[in-house]
Amino acid sequence: MSKFACIKAVSAYLPEKVESNKDFGDQRFIGKLGITERHIAADDESAGDLAFNAAENLFNKYKINRDNIDFILLCTQHPDYQMPTTACHLQHRLNLPKSAGALDYSLGCSGYVYGLSLAKGLIESKLAKNVLLLTSSIYNKYINKKDKPIRPLFGDGATATLISAEESDKPFLDAFVFGTDGSKYDSLYIPVGGSRLPPRENAEVVETDEHGNIHTNYEVHMDGMAITYFTFRTVPKLVEDVLNKAQLNREDINYYIFHQANHFMMNQVQKKCQLEGLNFYNDITDIGNTVSGTLPFGILHVIKDTPTSNLQKVMLAGFGVGLSWSGCIADLSQLTNEEL
Repeated sequence: MSKFACIKAVSAYLPEKVESNKDFGDQRFIGKLGITERHIAADDESAGDLAFNAAENLFNKYKINRDNIDFILLCTQHPDYQMPTTACHLQHRLNLPKSAGALDYSLGCSGYVYGLSLAKGLIESKLAKNVLLLTSSIYNKYINKKDKPIRPLFGDGATATLISAEESDKPFLDAFVFGTDGSKYDSLYIPVGGSRLPPRENAEVVETDEHGNIHTNYEVHMDGMAITYFTFRTVPKLVEDVLNKAQLNREDINYYIFHQANHFMMNQVQKKCQLEGLNFYNDITDIGNTVSGTLPFGILHVIKDTPTSNLQKVMLAGFGVGLSWSGCIADLSQLTNEEL
């Protein structure tokens, strides 16, 4: 038997403030999204704050010994500062060992699977035994309140996952597939704020479309049609690639947990991937699209009603901003609701 990286526990944090979608635009459009409300970070809450609270929830619920954490991975597109790395600050705030490594990585919807692969690499190369994987999405700070096509989609939130070395005769995380199409980077992006267009050198420009929706060059721009085409083109092939790499058939998978863009899109993805009639997660009614957090939020939702012993073959898939995509097969049978 060898030691393999294994998801041991998952927890989350949602900000207290809730924003309803009932006042946003055409209610038929809102109905298709399947999102009635979303949690919004307070003005003084940062991505690091959300991640801190998710980690504290994980440590407290499962009585995890902080001294055993070897590495912190934080997936966020909105770090607390341009420098230093937010994960470094979280090492101090969470009172984790100074021997722990700390790394931010900037990915969106595909980020959780990327994080699992990084944790797997650290653990199975014997560089770490226990990895704390954090996701933190705080998109609403960068979406105009009068941008009605985009604002109702995204919710703020953070998750924390403990990934540990576990003895087994086969991997718990396997069949990883990745992909990138950087030519479409501007399908979902914020134009100003990075080193290409620094904020001090670029004035804020307010743009209003023919429907009265408003955003600025400091806020999220999304080409919804381009993202939709990308999803329908990319995800079916991603599913095939993961299944082929794992040498599994569709019916062998216990559950499909994909990035939750919105209810309508996920219905279409399920059809295009020929997954109808199979266990397929599709529910972000009261949290919205939490970007890199939708997969761990989905895991938490699924294990409420499904024993983890029945989740030995779960397909996880993320796709979106980048444009990037990723997928893998995860054995979630070692997830626990008890102290570790």
